[in-house]
Amino acid sequence: MNAGRAFQQYECPMCSLVCANSTILQEHVNLHLEENYHPVKITSDAVLARQLQAEEDRRRVKESEREKAEFQKLQRQFGLDDSGGYRQQSVQNLERAVARGRMHPIEFHMHKAEMMETLATGVDDGRTKTSGVSEALRRYYSIASPEVHRVWLCSPLDHFSSSGGDKGWGCGFRNFQMLLSSVLLSDTYGDFLQDHKYIPCIPKIQALIEDAWKEGFDPQGASHFNGKLQGTRAWIGASEIYCLLTSLRLKCRILDFHTPSSPTGTHPLLFEWVLNYYASDTRAGGGKVVCSSKPAIYLQHQGHSRTIVGIEERKNKSYCLLLFDPGCPSESMKRLTKQRLEGADLKQLRRYAGGLKHKQYQIVAVEGILSPEEKTGRLQMSKVFRAERIP
Repeated sequence: MNAGRAFQQYECPMCSLVCANSTILQEHVNLHLEENYHPVKITSDAVLARQLQAEEDRRRVKESEREKAEFQKLQRQFGLDDSGGYRQQSVQNLERAVARGRMHPIEFHMHKAEMMETLATGVDDGRTKTSGVSEALRRYYSIASPEVHRVWLCSPLDHFSSSGGDKGWGCGFRNFQMLLSSVLLSDTYGDFLQDHKYIPCIPKIQALIEDAWKEGFDPQGASHFNGKLQGTRAWIGASEIYCLLTSLRLKCRILDFHTPSSPTGTHPLLFEWVLNYYASDTRAGGGKVVCSSKPAIYLQHQGHSRTIVGIEERKNKSYCLLLFDPGCPSESMKRLTKQRLEGADLKQLRRYAGGLKHKQYQIVAVEGILSPEEKTGRLQMSKVFRAERIP
C-alpha cells in the first residue's frame, strides 16, 4: 500500500467532516445537497447547552424575585411585614400631627402618656366610642319610619370607630369591641363575663387571640400569623373572632355564605338567617319595634368587616340590614344620638340586598354560654376549622 494513500484526507467541503474514503464522502455530500442535512458539531452542542442553561438560570432568578415581591406585598397588605403595630402607628400619627402644626408638643406628650396607660391596663380609652345610638334607633322607629313594617334590634351596644393607631387594618378588632359591648350589656351574658367587664384595647385583643391559639384553638389560623399578632398590623377575620369568643366560653356559630343565593348575585339567605336569629327571641315581645336580648352579629367580607345591629322588614316586603361600620367617624355616629332622627340620617346604617353583592360573606353570632366540657369539645373541633356553609 502506498504510504501517501494511507493518510489521505477525505474532507467534506461543506462542513469539514473527515470521511474514511471517497465513497463515504460522496454519500455525505449527497445528504447535504439532496436532503438539506446539516449536522451540528459537538462544539456547537456544548455552546447551545450553555446558552439554554443560562436562559433557565435567568428565568429562575426572575421568578424568584417576582415571588419575593408578591410575598412582601401580601405581608404589607395583611400587616405582617414587621412595620410595627398599634403603638408604633399611634406614635407616628401623633408625630405627624406635631410636624404639620396640628398639635402642640405638650399635647403630644399628654396623648402619648395616655396611650401608654391604655396599653398598660389593656382597657380601651373610649376615645372612638359612641354610646346611645341604640336608644336613638328605638325612639326613631317608635315614632317615625312609616316605610318600615317591623324592625328587630339587637341588645344595646356602643359603636367604636377606627383611630389613628389602627386605621387601615383594625376593623375586625373594632367590630369585636362592638360585639363584646353588646354581650356585656345583655342581661343574658353580663354576669357571666364579670372578669371581662371592660372593653379591651386592640393590643389586648391581640393578646387574647394569641392566648386562644396557645390553648389549641385553630392551629392552622395560628400558623398563618406565625402565632403572633401583638406588635403587628395584621388583619383578623371571622375565624379569629369565633376562636376568641369560644375561648371565653361563649357559644357561637360561624356561618359561611360562600356564594350568592340569588341569580342577581345577592344573598337573600343571609338576610333570612339574620331575621330568624333575632325573631327567635321569644322574650322580646311583639309590636313594631322588637328589642331583642340577642347580641349583635359580626359580618365579614373580603377586605372589611362590620356589625349587624338589626334588620328592617319594609312595607314592600323587602328587608334591610342595619350595620355599624368602624370606618364611620365618631362625629357622624354622635349625630345619630340627637333626639329627632330622620330617615335620611339612617342612610349610613342601612344596607339592602343590592348593597351586599360581594361573592362571599361570613358571620359570627353568639347563641349562649358553653360549659367547660363543651368548650373542650369545640377546641378539638377547631383543629380542623370549618364554618357552616350556606347554601
